[in-house]
Amino acid sequence: MEKLVTLYRPCAQKELDHVIASGFKRWPPRLPEQPIFYPVTNKQYAKEVNKWNVSQFGKGFITKFFVKESFMSRFKVEKVGGNHHTEWWIPAEQLEELNDNIVGLIEILDEES
Repeated sequence: MEKLVTLYRPCAQKELDHVIASGFKRWPPRLPEQPIFYPVTNKQYAKEVNKWNVSQFGKGFITKFFVKESFMSRFKVEKVGGNHHTEWWIPAEQLEELNDNIVGLIEILDEES
């Protein structure tokens, strides 16, 4: 069985609505001003980023999903602050391929408002 990588994604209601519409299987395409899809490596960092969603949109969600390691190994983990501020930078043009490599369903871990 292929190894999986655990990814976390803080998101607002609008993005989550697209995930729900996909049957919890896919992330929506990026907007033109969003050239990168950046899931994070840990729940602690996801919770910190999610505070922005709550302050900006009144509600935010933390999701968790698994992606085949063979796909994720193409990308390096980027450290963008403190030791736990780590994330992957997936180019928008590769988001559909990432979606094709999700194993199982995208789970909602937390909801904050």
